[in-house]
Amino acid sequence: MSSSTTDTIHHTDKTEKAHSGKKIPLRVKEVYFEQEPEPVTGKGRNTELGIVTYTFVFLFLLMIGYLSYLNVFKADELNSSSYNTKQDANIDKYIRGSIISSDASVLAKTEVSESGEETRVYPYANVFSHVIGYSSNGRSGLEASCNSDLLSCHASVLTQLKDESKNEKMRGDSVVVTLNAALQNAAYEALGSYNGAVVALEPDTGRILVMVSKPDFDPNSIAQIWESLVTDNTSSVLLNRATQGLYPPGSTFKILTTLAYMRQKPGEFRGFQYDCTSKITVDNVTINCNNSKVHGTEDLKSAFAHSCNTAFASIGMDLDNTDFRSLCEEFLFNRTLPAPMQHSTSQFNLEANDSYGDQMTTAIGQGETLVTPLHMALLTATVANGGIMMRPYCVERIETYDGDTVSKTSPSKYKRLMTTEEARFLTEYMQETVNNGTASSLAWYNFSVAGKTGSAEYVSNGSVGTHSWFVGFSNVENPDLVVAVIAENGGTGSETAVPIAAKIFEMYYNIFGY
Repeated sequence: MSSSTTDTIHHTDKTEKAHSGKKIPLRVKEVYFEQEPEPVTGKGRNTELGIVTYTFVFLFLLMIGYLSYLNVFKADELNSSSYNTKQDANIDKYIRGSIISSDASVLAKTEVSESGEETRVYPYANVFSHVIGYSSNGRSGLEASCNSDLLSCHASVLTQLKDESKNEKMRGDSVVVTLNAALQNAAYEALGSYNGAVVALEPDTGRILVMVSKPDFDPNSIAQIWESLVTDNTSSVLLNRATQGLYPPGSTFKILTTLAYMRQKPGEFRGFQYDCTSKITVDNVTINCNNSKVHGTEDLKSAFAHSCNTAFASIGMDLDNTDFRSLCEEFLFNRTLPAPMQHSTSQFNLEANDSYGDQMTTAIGQGETLVTPLHMALLTATVANGGIMMRPYCVERIETYDGDTVSKTSPSKYKRLMTTEEARFLTEYMQETVNNGTASSLAWYNFSVAGKTGSAEYVSNGSVGTHSWFVGFSNVENPDLVVAVIAENGGTGSETAVPIAAKIFEMYYNIFGY
């Protein structure tokens, strides 16, 4: 070892040994020891101890945070998961609870025969097939999202003990939903033979009163028809079009195009004028007004009311694409909706350097823009509610099978997305659409309506078709009901979607009064 790292210590062996009467000289041993390290100071020990302590505290807090996240934000999803064996165990303990409409109609219940055989029954058959769903061959709709509630029991302890003493299964809790059976049935009948969807909700609460999707199925016979449903690759019967169907919005999207123009051109939109000659061509892209209609000179309100495509195509070219995209994403395109049910994400794909042709088609709700009916209902509700979007919901409360309330959903605000002045302008334009525009057949009722029609072109198997849209709300001064209608291949909004919406508004006021 080098002298820098070791010390040499000399020890004398004092043992004398005799050999042949002579004295042996004393031997000297050289023993080498490695230098001991300097002792760790108190400060060093504290630093190491502190690092270890903080690491364990951080990991502990991280674990607590994750468990809290699972309990607060993922509880319903985890409890309702088909992989949750806890719920499978509850099937042997509880009779699945009922689902009841807001007007006290039974939408799903479990009947038990004398032999103890349980049968899930859906009294309204196809009418609520997507929103209520099914509970055999997997689960869907509210049967899935409320699975843990339906297989739990909060009846009194005495009631539970009584059932157990008889060796009987206990009745699970009931789920009371916001859906109104009479109004749902009216919307189902109004949509008729058209595939598509209807969503109706209260703008100031977010309570969903109607959710219809067609084509539909009878959940009472789900086991028998399962194979035909899952192998159907053409009509997508199991798809809830109200929340998962993605459609070009057509002229209903002009609500957001108008808002974008108001924000980007605050000093110009009031004085906007455009001379419509029925078509506009830029960069080899031609935009036509419906039926080659010549609207003449229009301001922004009349262009909106008449759904003038050429006027809005010119507006689209005048918008900043990046700002337009930001506004649409603020309104939850390319984002998740604040909705508890499974839904698709609406798409807005206009890029900063896209062509004039892309700008024109996007401004009129065509191009690559796609939206769900639920999303359009929420956008319309935001206008009706003075610029505030409420969180939509379907579950009113959970109650025991004998009627005691377990929990209740309260309306909650998602976000203010526009000013009250912006909402006022859009309401004015939408009311003009009803009074003197494309939805004028709604102008003659005892209730006022503000709305927007849409005719959305699509291509299927090489042929072009047109979906029929309407979005709007009733009792304009103090809005009661928002309705969004999409009728696939139904033609213009005014000829198909508007009459469907009219029947829903009429039934609403027949039920709740004017």
